[in-house]
Amino acid sequence: MNTQPSINVGGLSFEWDLEAGKFQFEGQDSVLFWTSTAMKMFFDSIEEIAGEDAAEVVMETTGYRQGMVVGHYFSEMENVDIAEASALITNTYASAGWGVAEIHKLDVDKATLEVHLKNSWEHKINVAQQKKTGGSFLPAHYAGIFTKLFGKNIWYEVEHHQIDGFNESIIRYLPSEQTIEENIHRLARTNEARQIHRLEKLVDEKTSELTRLVKELSSPIIPVLEGIVVVPLLGTYDEVRAEELLIKTLQNLPTYKAKYLVLDLTGLNNNFTQQAAGLIEKLGATAGLIGTETILVGISPKMSMVIGESGIDILKFNCFQTLQHGIHYALAQNGRSLL
Repeated sequence: MNTQPSINVGGLSFEWDLEAGKFQFEGQDSVLFWTSTAMKMFFDSIEEIAGEDAAEVVMETTGYRQGMVVGHYFSEMENVDIAEASALITNTYASAGWGVAEIHKLDVDKATLEVHLKNSWEHKINVAQQKKTGGSFLPAHYAGIFTKLFGKNIWYEVEHHQIDGFNESIIRYLPSEQTIEENIHRLARTNEARQIHRLEKLVDEKTSELTRLVKELSSPIIPVLEGIVVVPLLGTYDEVRAEELLIKTLQNLPTYKAKYLVLDLTGLNNNFTQQAAGLIEKLGATAGLIGTETILVGISPKMSMVIGESGIDILKFNCFQTLQHGIHYALAQNGRSLL
């Protein structure tokens, strides 16, 4: 039994060494894969792991760089011009099962041409994948080949793919400043922009949640006893937060049938400003319009100075040093007391 059979197809040699498990095409180690099954799974796996956008750039980059290797090989042949090298390449690829490739409109001076591809292995894989658009490996592959043959950067424009319903794919090639490195950087920037957008969205969502939580927790209305509610003022009050406190308090006072509103200012010791003083006056005055008396507790000497400088008259409100004193006062007005 001959364990090293060989054949010649179209002037190209194919050899097998069954004992060594080797297959050679034109004297180079090669491998054979089923296109619509094994190779399809290979492409599917790349897309599954990297994502379709990244997979396309990977295949385009790989195709181009492999084309550069092929172009270098044929450019080193003696007494072979670009037209002859093109014919040799298409014949070689047809023998290797890459489909039918024809070179059209080759203009060596302008470094332009068209490549017509029919029934390529990439097309067959795309069909097996049920793709709607053609792949980028082979278009970029020929760009790499002719970049080496012409000695200048060549890129491609797809007129149409066979998978679009045409008899063949037509790809135009011309000198260009576009490079695979640029495409890789563009993908990186796109992914970076997507990541930034995702993080911005996450920050916005978390900020909204935090804002809602702050609204719920800041200055809560606490009904301590019948007819008495306490509102502890905490932190710094800008215009928006002050308006929210005012609305929230006035909406809830009737709900609790509050006769007395005790404003606990203890939490403002380090953040007491004239704006905060103005808020207290406005809150107390507005509460009085709906029949609720305001009591201030927890006023520090520093607060007294700020209130004095603001010109706000707090004598209209009953003021006590501690929250306990304020609540005792409110109870006493109704003839009650804490035991």
